[in-house]
Amino acid sequence: MDSNQKSRYIPIIIAVSIVAGIFIGTFYANRFSGNRKETGAIGNYSNKLNGLLRIIDDQYVDTVNMSDLIEDAMPQILGELDPHSSYIPAKDLQAVNDDLRGSFSGIGVQFTIQQDTIHISDVIAGGPSEKVGIMPGDRIVEIDDSAFVGKIVTNNESMKRLKGPKGSEVKLGVFRQGEKELLHFTIIRGDIPNKSIKAAYMINDKFGYINIEKFSETTYPEMLISLAKLHQDNCQGIIIDLRGNTGGYMGPAIQMVNEFLPKGRLIVYTEGRKAPRENYPSNGTGSSQQMPLIVLLDEGSASASEIFAGAIQDNDRGTIIGRRSFGKGLVQQPIEFNDGSAIRLTIARYYTPSGRCIQKPYQKGKDEQYELDLLTRYEHGEFFSQDSIKQDESHIFYTSLGRPVYGGGGIMPDIFVPQDTTGMTSYFRMAVNRGLTIQFSFQYTDRNRQKLQKYTNADDLLKYLKTQNILEKFAQFAESKGLKRRNILMYQSKELFDRNLYGNIIYNMLNMEEYLKYLNQSDKTVLKALEILEKEESFPQAPEQQSASAHERTEETIA
Repeated sequence: MDSNQKSRYIPIIIAVSIVAGIFIGTFYANRFSGNRKETGAIGNYSNKLNGLLRIIDDQYVDTVNMSDLIEDAMPQILGELDPHSSYIPAKDLQAVNDDLRGSFSGIGVQFTIQQDTIHISDVIAGGPSEKVGIMPGDRIVEIDDSAFVGKIVTNNESMKRLKGPKGSEVKLGVFRQGEKELLHFTIIRGDIPNKSIKAAYMINDKFGYINIEKFSETTYPEMLISLAKLHQDNCQGIIIDLRGNTGGYMGPAIQMVNEFLPKGRLIVYTEGRKAPRENYPSNGTGSSQQMPLIVLLDEGSASASEIFAGAIQDNDRGTIIGRRSFGKGLVQQPIEFNDGSAIRLTIARYYTPSGRCIQKPYQKGKDEQYELDLLTRYEHGEFFSQDSIKQDESHIFYTSLGRPVYGGGGIMPDIFVPQDTTGMTSYFRMAVNRGLTIQFSFQYTDRNRQKLQKYTNADDLLKYLKTQNILEKFAQFAESKGLKRRNILMYQSKELFDRNLYGNIIYNMLNMEEYLKYLNQSDKTVLKALEILEKEESFPQAPEQQSASAHERTEETIA
């Protein structure tokens, strides 16, 4: 290797050394300043790395952009610890925090990017955009007197320009169908709610359904409102849907579990090398302690979702239905730096009441196997057959009633429901993977917005859509985009296409709750939950109390 090739690696080595020094020095300064005296070992490391930094600054042959190298190297250093310790650059921290704070400052629209242009799909009621007259179907083509179309229009860039401090102004140039000239609006940004509960409604005359997308600062009060609403409707049992919920804050998850448990039950505990064990018990003030409860999980349910489900399962408080959860049992502490950046450092593990740490195995440093775990599960058939799941029987624990549960990789449901592949064909898969179903649904909605506006709920809109030969129109659209028509395959996947296309149009025209109402009508996991509630089997029984018929039903579900 010649000297030029060697020189390519010098900046990386420098960056890692610099960042290690800055990271260790800053972390321990922030963490322990005023509380503990710095140990000799830490002092020696810090002095050595700071000395190296000064030497590089004084003597290195070329000019080095330290800031850029540090930003590039920080994620690599934290990546050597575990899969969930992470670095957040200053430019991204606001967006990361906004996602879990329950609100952000912006103009109050929901949009999609089609053909390099922002298309407004919904306007938040009472928000800044509605107040000035922005409407669904409008296209934003100018921002602050500058054209904003073409390749520059990405989701990140659009959010960056539309969001901003509360009270600040943004000028928009809007194209609206039927108008000959651009419309211009000046909008004063304001606080926009970012709700984490996407649906809460009576799924039939007896039972309620709550869909929780994430665990943010406002999730617990949102759930209290949802529960109160369902109680007023004489709800006799609740389905909590945590599928695809990747987690968030642990605190709201603990508060929410508390609503369902009697006093003195352990919800979760945390423990780490520098973090003594801390127990989080229920206090007995919950409003739904006797309400029959079902929790839905899948492979996308992680972190706080697993705290919630694990507490319900280990306390035998309800039934978990679906597929094995993700398996994230590490607790991150946010630590901010003076430049506005931050890290999320793993400081402890959390454990379910039975003592399970459900963090799936990982190796320190970059762990490709960990990153590809869900793909590996899919290839092994775990999404389709419970028999494909290999439980680690060396990590066996017991619920309050003595039922066996396992650690070492996610929450295993009490009742397994496989991923539904009925009607799946290569034609449907290509249509979805190329984004054609989403494109068609949006364009159909956009062209027919005036006709569709008179339908205010999913059932009425669905009745109309079923008269419009949507699948045929989609096939023509897809062929114009290069997807060759395959009539036999298309009609084999008709139910999947109908569900996908109708659902997208309902979502575009109405809201997430109406969209979920439509999907839940044929969702096999939801239907299984309703079956269990109807049979009054949502409270698990001790092994010796289980009847033969219950055992047979479980085996039937597995098959």
